[in-house]
Amino acid sequence: MPVPLIKKIGLKFSLNDPRWGRGSQDNGQNQNQDGKRPSDGPPDLDQLWREFNQRLNRLFGNKGRGEGDGGGGFNPDAKGAGIGFGLIATILVFLWLVSGFFIVQEGQTGVVLTFGKYSHMTPAGFNWRWPYPIQSHEIVNVSQVRTVEVGYRSNIRNKQAKEALMLTDDENIIDIQFAVQYKLKNAAEWLFNNRDQDELVRQVAETAIREIVGHSKMDFVLYEGREKVAFDVGQLMQQITDRYKAGIQITNVTMQAVQPPEQVQAAFDDAVKAGQDRERQKNEGQAYANDVIPRARGAASRLLQEAEAYRARVVANAQGDAARFKQVLVEYQKAPAVTRDRMYLDTMQQIFASTTKVMVDSKGSSNLLYLPLEKLISQSAAEASASRAPAAPAASQSPSTSSSANEPLQSMENQRQKDSRSRDGRESRERETR
Repeated sequence: MPVPLIKKIGLKFSLNDPRWGRGSQDNGQNQNQDGKRPSDGPPDLDQLWREFNQRLNRLFGNKGRGEGDGGGGFNPDAKGAGIGFGLIATILVFLWLVSGFFIVQEGQTGVVLTFGKYSHMTPAGFNWRWPYPIQSHEIVNVSQVRTVEVGYRSNIRNKQAKEALMLTDDENIIDIQFAVQYKLKNAAEWLFNNRDQDELVRQVAETAIREIVGHSKMDFVLYEGREKVAFDVGQLMQQITDRYKAGIQITNVTMQAVQPPEQVQAAFDDAVKAGQDRERQKNEGQAYANDVIPRARGAASRLLQEAEAYRARVVANAQGDAARFKQVLVEYQKAPAVTRDRMYLDTMQQIFASTTKVMVDSKGSSNLLYLPLEKLISQSAAEASASRAPAAPAASQSPSTSSSANEPLQSMENQRQKDSRSRDGRESRERETR
């Protein structure tokens, strides 16, 4: 709309126009007698101002004055002035309303303020609010992951001892550097409920870590409890920030370095080595115990089982002997002589089975017959081994030698049979007599 208005006024702002600033006088007043225009020069500002006033007069309906009255100034009538000012006001109001449009990118949110007070939040996209000074807006990135460092800045070597050193439950000093990552969950609370948001998160993190470490042992924080401490710190920070209505969500707590202070690092390393040696010796002793104790228990169990087996065997033999004695007693009561002879023969068989000498006593004679059976048995074994030799003469002589060696055995066996028959006859006759 400003462009048609300028065209209606008739102003030309082209610097390349050679007649710019000379107005209508160029129609004949500024020509030479020969009909030629003078050479181009700088524009006449007074003439330019007079032309501007004349065109404004024609625009706003002031036609009572001519163009040759010397310019006289800008004096429009009431109707024309009202139309002109209304048009200008409409343009200005339109431009003022258009200035209330704003764009919110994805992952961001807009916070609208009405006369400096929070009004509402807008989603991502094309939005409109009342222009300034009625309303204003601020764009907040809620998808960005923000990081706060505690105990160091940018690098763990750049330590902040005032933040990193803290006291444990067993009254030891420990040096901790960690980082806290968080996102925004409420842009309005983030902007208006706290003054310095990053400093707030840092102080809350320091407070939480000091409370958690203050209730933990030094060895727990240094070794097996790192993840547990980080998790507890994140939970406690979330509770504190929710209480303060900071509008943030704790996403991660990362332990960068957990160690004793540098001043006692060497002594602490020695203590750690001593503890490791102690654990190693304990493990070696436990391994030796695990090797010896099962063996001792196995030996004890074996002895117990052997004793139990011996007891069971003795008891079983005793019970068997008792049962056999009862059976023998029954048979003895039926036939005492036969049972007694049988018992005698069984006993002699057991005795002679474990001896190499045999003594034969004959009741009919007073001579004691001694048979060197062990010598005869050894002689027969030697002759048997010699007979297995490959020589032919030895093989031919072996039958006669073996027959000569067996003759005393046969005579002894015959004599024994005769003695047994005679003894049996006498015993039978005695039984018949009784």
